[in-house]
Amino acid sequence: MSKQKNIQSLRGMNDILEKNSELFTYFIDNASRIAKNYGFSYLETPILEETALFKRSVGESSDIVNKEMYQFIDKGENDVCLRPEGTAGVVRSFIQNKFDRAGGTYRWFYYGPMFRYERPQKGRLREFHQFGAEVFGVSSVYEDANIIMMLKDILDFFEIKFKLQLNSLGCTTCMPVYRDNLVKHLTNFREDLCDDCGRRIETNPIRVLDCKNENCQNLLYNAPKITNNLCENCDKDFEKLKEILDFNNIDYEIDSNLVRGLDYYSQTAFEFTSAEIGAQSAIAGGGRYDRLVEFLGGRPTPGIGFAIGIERLLELVKMNESNEDIIYLGALNEESLNTLTKVATDKRTDIKTFIEYTPRSFGKHFKLAQKQSANIVALIGENELRDGTIYTKNLITAEEKTIKLEEF
Repeated sequence: MSKQKNIQSLRGMNDILEKNSELFTYFIDNASRIAKNYGFSYLETPILEETALFKRSVGESSDIVNKEMYQFIDKGENDVCLRPEGTAGVVRSFIQNKFDRAGGTYRWFYYGPMFRYERPQKGRLREFHQFGAEVFGVSSVYEDANIIMMLKDILDFFEIKFKLQLNSLGCTTCMPVYRDNLVKHLTNFREDLCDDCGRRIETNPIRVLDCKNENCQNLLYNAPKITNNLCENCDKDFEKLKEILDFNNIDYEIDSNLVRGLDYYSQTAFEFTSAEIGAQSAIAGGGRYDRLVEFLGGRPTPGIGFAIGIERLLELVKMNESNEDIIYLGALNEESLNTLTKVATDKRTDIKTFIEYTPRSFGKHFKLAQKQSANIVALIGENELRDGTIYTKNLITAEEKTIKLEEF
């Protein structure tokens, strides 16, 4: 009988364990805490959605829809896909639960896996995780600044160095005029553009600005700039946004080619980049999408949000050293285990506590305690069980003592 081949994880879909799992949960816990401090509450949407949701929101001309979605027909003959990004699902939930009809302001944050079929590379996987936030019902540019400041606070907490890039994509008044001017410029170089950009001239010329092809970027050097073609209202909002950021001492750079990768953005667009992760320097970004709710069948509602690529950040995240105690509980004999489990139950109400169920010698318990990064070792053996005591040692101060169980 031939030996069966071990089953491996799919390419670009990795396990999160050991050190990465600690960093992952550390990031989620603290990013969530900061979001709650800004008045956001947690929302979770399904991983599987109707394909039409992303075609209508992300845009059929986008690379995500054209090349990258995990799309299939399920057993009920439904055309479905694994979500490639988070905003569309949140908007779908917003409309389905009739919040667009109720009015008011809604602030949600979320995190979870996203899926895109693309070439895996450092910091870019086929199953990846995002932390995002969305706001509905506020059209003020102050909310644009607020969500940028929230994202900045998250990155600052993890001591991640970044640059903030800013742009305005205009509105239904100024964007069509700019699009026509851009097409006129691009048509002069059509044969020199890459295949994707040649196609985008017809489908969505604004996406040419986002092309990473060096030759295409060179051809865009003298292209018209959206920031020079804004209508009066968009220009006023963009100037106000810069004023707010300046007032709050937030550094930024204007990038007139910044359009993000999704079709639903309008007006404010922003991206946080880091030089510490190589060529794929974008670590977070977002912008305003005031027409998306209406595109998906809801009542017109202003919206703005952002998303952070968690995998790209993990190698940059610095965990603050905790001063909290970590207790390791061990038994020196079988008879002590029942008492030890009760001690563990009591301590776990407010202290991280590990328990070893196999009776071992002093030395082996201390080695295991070090592997768990414990700073307090507490052991019960025959004598301790008889006297109602527990032996403890602080591994940092080396202080040893035997105390009554009720005092531990």
